[in-house]
Amino acid sequence: MGIFDRGVKKTKESFFQRLSRAVVGKSKVDDNVLDAIEEALVASDMGVDTTLKIIDSLEERAGRDKYVSFDELVDMLRDEIGKLLDVDAEAAQPENVFDFSRKPFVIMVVGVNGVGKTTTIGKLAGNLRKQGKKVMIGAADTFRAAAVDQLQIWADRAGVEIVKQGMGADPASVAFDTLKSAAAKGADVVLIDTAGRLHNRIDLMNELTKIRNVMRKVIPDAPHEVLLVLDASTGQNAYQQAKEFSRATDITSLAVTKLDGTAKGGVVIGIVDQLKVPVKFVGIGEGIDDLKVFDKKEFVHSLFSREDIDK
Repeated sequence: MGIFDRGVKKTKESFFQRLSRAVVGKSKVDDNVLDAIEEALVASDMGVDTTLKIIDSLEERAGRDKYVSFDELVDMLRDEIGKLLDVDAEAAQPENVFDFSRKPFVIMVVGVNGVGKTTTIGKLAGNLRKQGKKVMIGAADTFRAAAVDQLQIWADRAGVEIVKQGMGADPASVAFDTLKSAAAKGADVVLIDTAGRLHNRIDLMNELTKIRNVMRKVIPDAPHEVLLVLDASTGQNAYQQAKEFSRATDITSLAVTKLDGTAKGGVVIGIVDQLKVPVKFVGIGEGIDDLKVFDKKEFVHSLFSREDIDK
């Protein structure tokens, strides 16, 4: 079983059940079939705009009167979804997740509370440490005592150093201290946690801008990556969060959590299509090793493999 098979199982089962009902007994792709496919795509939370884009392409490719079998239709869908995910050729290659030529490589991690941001940072720290990288974490979400405590637990689990201050401390000050320490100690990678609040876009933008500006006093081109963490199970809410954060700061990549627990895995495709930002990681479990590098080809293959689906 591929690493994404478990992650997309619920999405795949729901999608194929709807798709099978759409084409059973049909000899051509007509309006009824297209409507049913549209319903299946929307139900997987691919989003209306992305769904309509796929439907238009299917309509054009299949033609009104040409016979299209179930397998041919699935192949067309696979091709179209593969194209939508291909927004960054380099990022699509798992071996090129980050450009570590810059040291320390600074990753600012953003996302609302509850999406698995702290967990993702801990897992990513463990993943990078296993690659032989010296990793430091900056606990710049200083508005919740629990956030710092949770990050400390994950830092201990991953075996990496954490820089923190007291609750209510200036987040930019924590980021500054972290980068200073990382530069002095020869760290390879720095992960900066940020507050997960989305109550006011202006406040969010100001805070993230301040953190960025203060970090640049230490490392002029920091952060090198802004990683947005989204919870796949929230479906359309994830879209709204992605849009808000993309307005507040320059998002360069996505980490999608809780993919294994939802039938809304289509949200991955919709967000990439709408934001033109690549997914670099997906969370498919609770363990420290359950944050996987996103492989577009493997993801699409898992989504459309039908060995365990009864058509």
